[in-house]
Amino acid sequence: MDLKQSQQLRKYVDIVYRRKALIFATLLLSIAIGLAMTAIIPKSYRATALLSYQEQKVNPARMSPDVQEKVREMVSTLSQIVTSRTNLENVIKQFNLYGVDRNKMPMEDVVDRMRKNIEIKTSPSGDTFRISFQASVPGDVVKVTNSLASKFIEENLRYREERATETSSYTKNELQMAKVVLDKKEDAMREYKLKYYNEMPDQRESNLAQLVALQQQAQTKQSNIQDLERTKVMLQEQINTRKSILYAQKTAASSDALQLNSRENGLPGETDAQRLERMRALYSSLLLKYTDKHPEVIRVQRIIEKLEKTVGSGAGGATGKKGAGVELDPILYELTMQMKKLEIDSANLNTEKQHTNTLIKKYQDWVSEAPNREAEWAAITREYGELKKHYDFLVAQDLQADSVMHLEQKQKGSQFKIEDGARMPEKPVWPDFYKIMGVAIGLGLISGCGLALGEAFLDSSFKDMEDVEGTLGIPVVCSIPFIYTEKETRREKRISLMWSIAFSLCVVMLGIAFVYCWQHGQIILKLGEGNLNV
Repeated sequence: MDLKQSQQLRKYVDIVYRRKALIFATLLLSIAIGLAMTAIIPKSYRATALLSYQEQKVNPARMSPDVQEKVREMVSTLSQIVTSRTNLENVIKQFNLYGVDRNKMPMEDVVDRMRKNIEIKTSPSGDTFRISFQASVPGDVVKVTNSLASKFIEENLRYREERATETSSYTKNELQMAKVVLDKKEDAMREYKLKYYNEMPDQRESNLAQLVALQQQAQTKQSNIQDLERTKVMLQEQINTRKSILYAQKTAASSDALQLNSRENGLPGETDAQRLERMRALYSSLLLKYTDKHPEVIRVQRIIEKLEKTVGSGAGGATGKKGAGVELDPILYELTMQMKKLEIDSANLNTEKQHTNTLIKKYQDWVSEAPNREAEWAAITREYGELKKHYDFLVAQDLQADSVMHLEQKQKGSQFKIEDGARMPEKPVWPDFYKIMGVAIGLGLISGCGLALGEAFLDSSFKDMEDVEGTLGIPVVCSIPFIYTEKETRREKRISLMWSIAFSLCVVMLGIAFVYCWQHGQIILKLGEGNLNV
């Protein structure tokens, strides 16, 4: 620090020292004003209630809708509800608060003022929080604080129950819509599967196995048919051989029969029954040589029919038409029966073969259509998996939402509990004596120093040699200090004593005023965490 700055600082210190009485007087006046303000300002009281958050104890990890939600967020949400205009307006009317303000200001401004006096603060741990309310009447403070705490619990229960109910309703609606979509999808899949069941990819292996079995059956039947055809050929040869033998044996009888047939009226002395037997024998011998379409066979058949009508043997005539010749020879009859049986077996095998070929064609069509059905089935079932997962998820959510709703309705869910209710405050929280007096002392010192500096700057007299040299431009050789006379010395002592007495009296009066206000509860001193009041 250079000489000029040192001199300037000393100059200010001298000014403060010379005007110390003014500065001290201003300080005392500020202290007095601070005490007066502390005593005059209306007292404000605060009550606080402590609430804790208790999680539900019935499977909270799965059923609680806000297990992962922090208490701070819940408190913030519920704070907006509790401090809403409707709730606060009801509280104001219930406890008749702010009577004067309600007559002067709109209700909105009164509600805003009350909202500013409410403080909701969560603890660092996050499982507790405090509700505080500040007002001028201690009784109203307690009532309002407890009412807000109760309202907080009520709103929490109502909010949770409404949210659980809305969640349950929403999940049920979503589940119903998902069920409709899933049912339509399943109906379409069911209809398609019933329509093309045998052509589905799942039936491909069984269709192939059945197709192979049918092809083997068709080959077996074809072999059996060929065996029957060969047997029929051999049996036909035996029948033809037997017919040739019988024809040779009855050649003579055939000649006589042809001669007798020329006479339609029969032999002399022959009855109709004898003639019928003779015609039947002739008919059998003719069948050994001719077919049933031969004219001679037809003519003999007509004669037999006439004789049967005459004799009255209709049943025997029917037998004679087709089986007379066969019945006459047991071997030929047996061969004929075997031939008929072979023909029946052959016809049955051919029918079965046709049916088997039809099935083979059907199974071949089913196997060939399997790739197309697989592609179509994949297109139909493409969204089914996701729809089923979504439906199962909604079913689980619906069950969970119902459980939560039942818990909330029975008030078994997470809730808030009042751990420490609001109590009647004994000491006001405002005005703060230390703050007011600190401001008063600071303003007093600043005002006193400001007045002293202002007076010094307005005073045009010289106070030191530098001012003389700087103003007049004349160098100062020496300075003579002011010499007081005895009278002036006594006068200065009296003035100093008077100021000392005056300042002492002021200090004593301020002390008395402080003690008086303190004893009468107008001033509250806070020592550490507690308050000191008498």
